Amino acid sequence: MNTVDLALRNLLRNRRRSLATLLAMVIGLSATLLFGGYAGNTMSAMETGYVQLHGHLQLQRRDHFLYGSGNPAAYGIADYPRLIEQIRRDPVLAPLLTVVTPKLQLGGIAGHFSAAHSTNVASVGVVAEEQAVLRDWDDYGAASYAPPMSLRGTPADSVVIGTGVARKLQLCRELGVQPCPAPARAVTAVTAAPTASSPALPADIAALSAQEARPAAAASTPGSTRIEMLAATVQGAPNVVGLNVVKAENFGLKEFDDSFTVLHLAQAQRLVYGAAEPQVTAIQLQLHHTAQMPAARARLQQLLDGEWTPRDLALVDFQTLAPVYGQTLEFFDSVFGFMATLIGVIVLFTVGNTMSMAVLERTTEIGTLRALGLRQRGIRRLFVTEGLLLGLAGTALGTLAALGLAALINRSGLSWTPPGYVYAYPLQVRVWGAGSMLAGSAAGLIAVAGLSAWWPARRAARLQIVDALRHA
Repeated sequence: MNTVDLALRNLLRNRRRSLATLLAMVIGLSATLLFGGYAGNTMSAMETGYVQLHGHLQLQRRDHFLYGSGNPAAYGIADYPRLIEQIRRDPVLAPLLTVVTPKLQLGGIAGHFSAAHSTNVASVGVVAEEQAVLRDWDDYGAASYAPPMSLRGTPADSVVIGTGVARKLQLCRELGVQPCPAPARAVTAVTAAPTASSPALPADIAALSAQEARPAAAASTPGSTRIEMLAATVQGAPNVVGLNVVKAENFGLKEFDDSFTVLHLAQAQRLVYGAAEPQVTAIQLQLHHTAQMPAARARLQQLLDGEWTPRDLALVDFQTLAPVYGQTLEFFDSVFGFMATLIGVIVLFTVGNTMSMAVLERTTEIGTLRALGLRQRGIRRLFVTEGLLLGLAGTALGTLAALGLAALINRSGLSWTPPGYVYAYPLQVRVWGAGSMLAGSAAGLIAVAGLSAWWPARRAARLQIVDALRHA
């Protein structure tokens, strides 16, 4: 206690130098914590979005993730209702699960033939009620832009399309999509009569389109949102279904928004499998907490290694399904590490310079203490304690400053648009509650401050008593 009291008095003796050193530590720690809080909130929001979209885990046919997008019918899961029921009733998995739901991914062409427009689309057939449960997951209290499940409670022939798809199909006015300027180049409508530049549709596709259009003919109006979707069946033949667009949604990423459509699972299965046994391309599993993934994965693997082995199924987590999540995490970790190293070097030289100046000014005092019987380790302990006290004070003030600034930023209403996104996110900094980051940053700063004082303390302890006493 005498050492701590003496070290504190020595720091207060030269307040201006101590305050300058303390200010550098506070600014450095605050900047590091604010960036770490911003990065942590961004990763929590990204995880929330991907878990709402993909679930924590998915059961797929092996290699579907690599090759299935081009031929989903070849990677279908047969007898999937029995597998889902087995998972839901499993005594180990049931307490962990929020929802288990199937989906069918497919590609095709969406056509608004009354306006002579069509576009390639990537579609997914889902169980709307279960997807609504997926979108409610929010384990971190992060800002979520997942819209309500618009397909919920709609007729079987309903579809939700991206706002970019609506623009391409010229359905902006009917669906209230804004902004939607008229294209600079007029698109030549395809007439019914074949010409040299616009040949007639193949007979089989034209017949399918006409067959689908007949049931909706009575309900068709000039402002109709009825479209047709063309896809290939498991036999490779073309198939067409008529769909009624209930809403155009902004799905966030422009590339996604320009091609994505969501329809009911039964309609998607009809489009791909026709009268054959319906299948799905994935079974999504969402857990209550991300930390439960290892336990859920282990139990699911036991099930797959049993009677389901011939199905050749594989488990895929949301990090694999969304590689950008891991890439963003690595980027933020590298930037945070660089900032922490830079701040550490600044603190190292700042505290070291402060302690060196203190040793130079107090050389006679050091000689007097040695003459009174204080050993070399006592001198070292005194100066290292001064450095540690600076580190403790800088940690406390820097943490408080970071918490205060984070609260101001969170309530400021600032927003920013991430690269590739079409809407703005609120600028949030998650410092409070980030216990590991706060503890690690505090421990690192105190350790650097103590290490910075050690070398000047060692030099002070090795001074000869006679030389120190006659120093002026």
